[in-house]
Parts: sequence; structure tokens; C-alpha cells
Amino acid sequence: MTDLFLNDDTITALATPAGVGAISVIRVSGPASFDSVDSIFKGGIKISDALSHTIHYGKININNEVIDDVLVSVYHNPNSYTGEDSVEISTHGSPLIVEKIISLLIRHNVRLAEPGEFTKRAFLNGKIDLAQAEAVIDVINSRTEASLRGARNQLDGLLSQKVDSLRDMLINTSSLIELELDFAEEDVEFMSLQQIIKNINVIIDEIDILLSTYSFGKIIRDGVNVALVGKPNVGKSSLLNYLVKESRAIVSEIPGTTRDVIKEEISVDGILFRISDTAGIRLTEDAIEKEGVIRSRDSVKNADIVIFINDVLTGFGNDLYEELLGLSKKERILTVVNKIDIQNNISFEADVKISALTGQGIDKLFFKMKEMVVGSKSYSEKTAVVSNTRHFYALEKSKEFLINAKQSINDKMSGEFISVDLRNAESSLGEIIGKVTSDDILNNIFMKFCIGK
Repeated sequence: MTDLFLNDDTITALATPAGVGAISVIRVSGPASFDSVDSIFKGGIKISDALSHTIHYGKININNEVIDDVLVSVYHNPNSYTGEDSVEISTHGSPLIVEKIISLLIRHNVRLAEPGEFTKRAFLNGKIDLAQAEAVIDVINSRTEASLRGARNQLDGLLSQKVDSLRDMLINTSSLIELELDFAEEDVEFMSLQQIIKNINVIIDEIDILLSTYSFGKIIRDGVNVALVGKPNVGKSSLLNYLVKESRAIVSEIPGTTRDVIKEEISVDGILFRISDTAGIRLTEDAIEKEGVIRSRDSVKNADIVIFINDVLTGFGNDLYEELLGLSKKERILTVVNKIDIQNNISFEADVKISALTGQGIDKLFFKMKEMVVGSKSYSEKTAVVSNTRHFYALEKSKEFLINAKQSINDKMSGEFISVDLRNAESSLGEIIGKVTSDDILNNIFMKFCIGK
């Protein structure tokens, strides 16, 4: 990969999805953007003379042959996404046209962009911080209203502002400690040890609040894995079909109809649930059904929620329930009795009673599913939420250094030890927003992006 801090060349890539469409947008960014586009664009105006944030109609030519009619959008640095001179060329959505135009640009001091390089340049040029850069890919990948809202909050800097304020408090505290060290011979105290501990406790409390949002943030960002489990013919496939509003799974009175795991997605109040309809778990000599049962057990192990289904006539099989407890934690199992349209009065306990045929009780099932993953926590539109594993571990590391600093104070160690731990805590927070980072971290982040973003 190109050296992260050498971005004095000009790059280009298709910014819209590849393939046939109404419009394709080719993005160009770097110091030679205007000159390179001027060399192929004919529109009655030189792009290099155009005002920023203006759009111009013209044609892309090669050897006096018109390739396409285009619209060219002009952005002068620093007022562009990347903070550089940038141009976006809107063409008809033909892969051939896109290929021809990009090939022409490459002949004029432009190279193909690498994955995430436009966003990387935005970060390196100070347009966004690292947490905001990571939020860009989350916005692109968002599947529900809640995941989009969470990604937008991070992109708007909600988490970054909270982290930056904690860093400022740490920097101020450690600076005063270091200043005292410079005046050690004069026995000057700029901040009492009690105040230092008070400041550290405030920061630890704020970090704990952020850490407590992680499980919720991961759910909003990545969704919840749900396994529909039960003995054959209890209505697992019927429930899946009702949830997705289509005949996704074959329904039959013959036990063992489902031989493989069928996966679908639904959104409940903005939370993405990935539903896996599993083969009925039972002893069987059928080789294909046996493999389906093995896959069912694997689905249970990987599930965030296990919906254990039985019907009103059969009741819950203790043998299968005991097996589920061996594969999953009890708090992740939601017991559901199906077919209450046949008989509503049952003699055994269940978390939810439903009819996969009529839809009765499904709203309560949704409520229970959401309650299991979110609990009683509530987050406002302006709550800073941690959804990224890298951010979570950086916060944990920062907290650990702060605890070490408190221990150093209690052990009456010199200011050097306290200052080192506070500086390390500050550096850990800086890793979240990119104030302290390395090429390896940046490469790992931006390689996950698509080319053109």
C-alpha cells in the first residue's frame, strides 16, 4: 500500500457501484485534478478556472471522438471531501464509458485509488478524525434506521467530542504534574493529590458510561443472531414465513422437512434480527437430516437469542431443553409455544404464546426479543455510543492506565510514575480519534473500505 502520509499525487476511481445504471460518478482528487480533467473535457470553460462547488456540462473527448456527455462538479481545496482539489465526473452508467474515461485520466498524471483512499485523505487532511472515518463505512453498511442513526451520530462527531473532552482533561492534569516536577526543588504544588484523584475518578466514570454502551452499540451496528429451534413439525418454518411475510421455507406436516439452516433478516424497531430456521433436532438415521441437525446445533452455539419452539399439544421436551442449556446460556433462551389457534389453554409455562398461522402473539414475541438484547437501557438521539471493537479496547486500556495512576498516588510514588500513566491513558484515547496512531492501524481500517470511498 502507498505510504499513508504521501498524498501529493492525484487519484481516481468509480464512486458509484460498478455495473450498468442510469448514472456513474468518477471521482478525482489531488493537485493535478483540474489539469487532468481539462485535458479531456470540452465544455466552454477550463475546470481550473471554474469556481468551487459549480457544475459544468460538456463532453469527454479522445482524438476528437466524443466518449460521452458529462456533468463535471468542481471542488477547490480545502472545501472538498478530501480537503484537496477534487472533481466528480457524472457520466451515463455504462461500464465501457467509465473504463474509457478512467483510462484517459490515468494517461494524464492520475493513478487508480486504493480502497478507502479518498476517506483516508480526508482524515490525513484534517477534514474528519479517525472515529468519523470509520463511521463512513458504517453509514454505507447500515441496514436499519437505528444502525444508520448510530453511524450518523459517530460521523457527526458525537463520540469524538466526548473522547476529545476526556483527553483535554487528562492533558491538563498531567501537564500540571509535569510542571510540578520542573519546580521540584522549590516545593511548588500546582494541583493537590486529592484533586488529581478526583479528576481521574470523573474520567473513569465517563469511560465506564461509554463502555456500558458497547453491547447495545454492537447490536445496533451488527444486528442480532436468532436461532429457531425445536423438535420437528412444531412450526419453526411457519414462524419464519410469517416473520418475513413470504413462503421462504417449505412447510409440511411431514417431520424433518427442513434439512438445512435457512437464514433471513427482519427489522424490529430499528434492530436487525438475523433469523435462522434450523432443522428439527432429533435422532435420525437419514444422512442428510443428520447433517441438518448438526448445523442446527452450530446455529444455537452462535446465536444471541435461541427461540425454543414447541406446540400446544406436545409441550416442551425436557431432553431437548437440557441440550440447549449445554449449547447456550439460559438467559439467551426464549421459550415459545406455537399453535394457540388450535388450543389456547396450556398447562405448562412459556415466555410467549403465539400462532404462526394467524400472527397472534407475534407482537409480544418481538417485544421479548428486543428486551433480551436491549434490556431496560434507553439511549437518546444524542447519546455517544461505542459500537466499534477497536474503540472499546482503547477505552479499556485507558481505564487501566488511570487505575494504575490512582494506585501510584495511593502508594505515594513520585510524580513521574503518575504522569506516565496519565499520558498513556491520554494516548489510548487518542488512538480512537487518530490523534495517536500508526500506519498499521490506518492500513487495517481503510483496507476495509470499497474503492472509490
